[in-house]
Amino acid sequence: KSLTVTIVRERIETPSVEWRILAEDPQTGYVAIRLFGERTAKELDRALDDLQGKGAQRLVLDLRHNTGGLLQASIDVASRFLNDGVVVYERKSDGSETTYRVVNAQRAPGWPVAILVDGATASASEIVAGALRDRGRATLIGEKTFGKGSVQMVHDLSDGSSIHVTVAHWMTPNGHEINGIGLTPDKSVPHEDGRDAPLEQAIEFLKAKHTK
Repeated sequence: KSLTVTIVRERIETPSVEWRILAEDPQTGYVAIRLFGERTAKELDRALDDLQGKGAQRLVLDLRHNTGGLLQASIDVASRFLNDGVVVYERKSDGSETTYRVVNAQRAPGWPVAILVDGATASASEIVAGALRDRGRATLIGEKTFGKGSVQMVHDLSDGSSIHVTVAHWMTPNGHEINGIGLTPDKSVPHEDGRDAPLEQAIEFLKAKHTK
């Protein structure tokens, strides 16, 4: 016997943002950004609106295992938490700098924020973490970040290979070099098998901060 099946081609969008109210503390919202893409900022807006509607009063922003993405997406995300000022500097090899500032965007609630980072937090996620920490908007908890803060030009060659030439480095608002150095968390908490120690520490930190 034969069976005829009609298949409809469809574009499947993979979300870059996941969120929930934490069972450990119903007043703490949790948002994990897996990568920085074109839709990330809008997905974050939906997450924050939903968490606020469910009674969140503080936020854990999880950037662990986020290896980066689009520069503009990182600026858009940081701009949700900052009213104005610098997000990141691009310092070129000749010493000149380009300044990327906060853009007009929907603002996040003024909750206390803890950002979870680890050794796989890199590039665009380091830009966000560095900006929010330097501007006094968030506390970093976890492990030292990867340290990917270079800007590269790609030159294609005739044999199909390419040369990647580093032309600039990213600097946090306070002038901290990201590339090859990374960000050291404010509270160093290593991951432990069987439990999420950094998340547990973030919850306790935010609860203590919120009750002061």
